[in-house]
Amino acid sequence: MSQFRAKKLDIATIPKIRNLRDHTKRKVYAENEPERQALRYIIRNTTFPQRVRAQAQLQLAQMHCYTRFTQIKNRCVLGGRGRGVFSDFRLGRYQFRINALAGYLPGVKKASW
Repeated sequence: MSQFRAKKLDIATIPKIRNLRDHTKRKVYAENEPERQALRYIIRNTTFPQRVRAQAQLQLAQMHCYTRFTQIKNRCVLGGRGRGVFSDFRLGRYQFRINALAGYLPGVKKASW
């Protein structure tokens, strides 16, 4: 992971190391996604020679695991919690409730019926 960690971060505050790792994974995934898509296209295309497809498969297998989409996990940006996260707001249940009741989330209000 240290090979991907930036010297200067482009986000203001990171309360937890998990959030730093998640931010790094998202950044590396975004940078390597076009190359990954190209390799996957070569592997699946049967018009290419078998040798070229095998080389592409080796290259894809040797790419770092942070370049995979499955490594990205939704985490709360305030608490670092990995479960119970609202993906629209990127907040955990508890942080969402606190911020919604305080009025910090525009368009969100307590339900009453």
